[in-house]
Amino acid sequence: MRKLIKKERHDMMNDPIAVKILSALAQPTRFGVFRLLMKCNQEGLAAGAIAEKLKVPQNSLSSHLNLLSNAGLIKSERQGRSLIYTVEIEVTKEFINYLVMDCCDGHPEICDLTK
Repeated sequence: MRKLIKKERHDMMNDPIAVKILSALAQPTRFGVFRLLMKCNQEGLAAGAIAEKLKVPQNSLSSHLNLLSNAGLIKSERQGRSLIYTVEIEVTKEFINYLVMDCCDGHPEICDLTK
């Protein structure tokens, strides 16, 4: 059921959702978590590993992970006793595309992010 909700949000990117994502990323620890998880591809990391790599106390990391999750940017999956966090790649791509879709007077190819 949770994936269905995420999928609906992905299909309906709009200003309020984009602002929520920007707000979630507009804090150094959360931005660091997001960038770290982007580097991990879809392998993800456990919360303890994230805290260790970013030198963030685990108790404060939990609220940051929740905010990123609520914004739709990350998801967690239980593996044994650990929660493994990964980036919601499709939501991230949709968000980036949304930011540049009206670029350069309707010519988003100018903002091609693959160059």
